[in-house]
Amino acid sequence: MLSIGTTTTYGVYLQHYKLVEFPNASASLLSWIGTFQFSAMCFAGIGVGVLCEHVDTRLLSLCGAILSGLALIIASFCNAPWKLLLTQGLLYGAGGSLLYITGLTLPPQWFGKYRALATGIAIAGSGIGGLWLSFATNAMITHIGRKWALRATGLIVIGVCGATSLLMRMRFRPAKRKQIIEFAVLRDTRFAMLFFAALFGSSGFYIPFFFMPSYSEVVLGRNSAWGTNVSSIMNGAGIFGRVAMGLIGDKVGSLNTLLVTTLISCLSILVLWLPFSGFGPFLASAVIFGLCSGAIVSLIPVVTANIFGVERLPSIIGLLMLAYMTGGLISSPPAGAMLDKYGHGTSFSSIIIYDGVFLAASTICDIFLRIYISRKPWKKV
Repeated sequence: MLSIGTTTTYGVYLQHYKLVEFPNASASLLSWIGTFQFSAMCFAGIGVGVLCEHVDTRLLSLCGAILSGLALIIASFCNAPWKLLLTQGLLYGAGGSLLYITGLTLPPQWFGKYRALATGIAIAGSGIGGLWLSFATNAMITHIGRKWALRATGLIVIGVCGATSLLMRMRFRPAKRKQIIEFAVLRDTRFAMLFFAALFGSSGFYIPFFFMPSYSEVVLGRNSAWGTNVSSIMNGAGIFGRVAMGLIGDKVGSLNTLLVTTLISCLSILVLWLPFSGFGPFLASAVIFGLCSGAIVSLIPVVTANIFGVERLPSIIGLLMLAYMTGGLISSPPAGAMLDKYGHGTSFSSIIIYDGVFLAASTICDIFLRIYISRKPWKKV
């Protein structure tokens, strides 16, 4: 709820930084803060995936709660974008990886028949966190300031995640391997397709969450509160979407569901957001994207477990985090640079196209993986 929920609400901070606190800083520079949160989380996840096979996951989660919470508290004392990059970005991401990776790998171990649903419910917590944190963060920034908003959030992360870490127990511990990285997996065609599907999917996932709040104010002329509303609408739709897609995935196949939802996410960007400048299509795009895009996060671990087995899940998820990290690095910061250079801060067409291309590429990778596994169109995969 809090590890990813805090990251998906960075759009509220980005709006405040760009329009109020650091108006002269480039959108690209400020986007790097949120990107570093996610990318550091993914990069550290490579090592965390290995640690899950050797260290008690409850201890890893507790360390993650303390580190990520302290990162936000330290960030509250920073008054320059580069300092926020190191604290709110990198340090928080490192701590968040200990929470996120352990939480991502545990549900598939405890469930078989309803594995996708269980994982969807668990990851729906990020939508719940993003939903209430969007309103809470905006309210705190308005009434007590950005610095105390970060301190309060940091204390909540330490308290809530620290308490729940006691429940983060593995069902079984995988056999220890001589190699830290399974090079045989890297040569597996199925892994390569899944890797690029995750890379392109994550690239397209965060751009709307970071830039739709600003779009509602800059282009549509809505007040600053609407940035929070848009972020909350997307996260709220994501709660229902992750649970629903998990349930559907158990019925028709997790890979089949991932393919369709990624395609719908792509269409919501290129068909609804790109060609129209009205509020109605924009809101429809935000709702549909929030509803379907969560499958990119929630179903890939299930697809991985179904293809490679739950015993190898922690280490393989750690490798897939490299795809998510790369996707984060090539998404929002370049999009922010496009907004500054080509859109002059007011035209979002270039970043919308950029986002849609990534989602289309992820869909193509899903199609290739689906065909590689089975050419039967109605088979549950």
